[in-house]
Amino acid sequence: MGVEEELLVVAESGTPVPLGPEALEAAARRGEGETVEEHDRIEEGEDDPDPGAHLVPELKEQQIELGTRVCRDLDEVTAELIWWRSRADAAAASVGARVAALATSPVPVQPVATPGRRYARMAEAFGLTAEEVLTCGCHVHVSVADDEEGVAVLDRIRVWLPVLTALTSNSPFWGGRDSGYASFRSQVWNRWPSAGPTGRFGTPEAYHRLISDFTATGTVLDEGMVYFDARLSASWPTVEVRVADVVLRVSDAVVHAGLVRALVETAARDWRAGVPAPDVPTELVRVAAWRAGRSGLDDVLVDPRSGRSAPAGEVLDALLGHVRPALADAGDLERVEDGLAEIRRRGTGARLQRAAFARSGDLGAVVREAVAASHVG
Repeated sequence: MGVEEELLVVAESGTPVPLGPEALEAAARRGEGETVEEHDRIEEGEDDPDPGAHLVPELKEQQIELGTRVCRDLDEVTAELIWWRSRADAAAASVGARVAALATSPVPVQPVATPGRRYARMAEAFGLTAEEVLTCGCHVHVSVADDEEGVAVLDRIRVWLPVLTALTSNSPFWGGRDSGYASFRSQVWNRWPSAGPTGRFGTPEAYHRLISDFTATGTVLDEGMVYFDARLSASWPTVEVRVADVVLRVSDAVVHAGLVRALVETAARDWRAGVPAPDVPTELVRVAAWRAGRSGLDDVLVDPRSGRSAPAGEVLDALLGHVRPALADAGDLERVEDGLAEIRRRGTGARLQRAAFARSGDLGAVVREAVAASHVG
């Protein structure tokens, strides 16, 4: 498996600052990142001059994205996230900023588009959505044998993905105020036309036909803009799960990665055993996703087994029960159980951000606390 995280580049005041490209130039000089110009050429189909680079640009200049190497266990995921968060922070510090694992900015900000041909095309095509969206997510890749197994996995994990949104919720503030949502990033992200839950595909042929139909509309610019909650990666032999906010603490991000891998493994086992994919309408999955973004772990969620609301703790227990055999076989059960217990006790990033604001009344202080929490470990 591997993890990608988008991070905010922030000033001491807490305001996101458009210094991502300058920070990446510093990282590129150390062999740790791609400059905006290199990334733009790669996005346009040219060969990657440094496929080992782990820090890359994102849509806005107030962002840096990191990617881990391929990991085989959660210890490796932990070490990789600590290392690459620290390298992203060092790159930002070299130009007078820091990075924070925040899925939205608590402080009001005017996003600045990253230069490049593809990003310019997105700005022209999507108007105010492309201009306003400054969000940071976490994407977890898990290897699959082939597209047949990958599509079988997508069809079986879709009903559980809203629970992961609730677990990782880390974006309560938007435009300088409390949004009322634990994950407002999940609401903003759905402004893109190709974002959100999907129905059951059934076969790889049906999946790829839908992707072709999407791009044929001319609305989605290319396959990279297929922003499904989970998809087959266009670059790697993986299922890519994309529903999570970037997670404030590394330890919580590792719990999320462990659960994603266990969900994929459980789905693959069910498929091989002939267990059919849950017949849940996409509309109901969308409602469950909205509920997860609104509530986080502090209220009710939609239980994917019954389609009815239930306390978030009960639904989290159901997820854990669903994947327990896969967690045990991977040697991850105790770690994930302990991590979930800690998240329930301490709260998600959304709860921690709100607590910081309640103490200080200062959104800048929320960001500064988030910077510190982003680098614990």
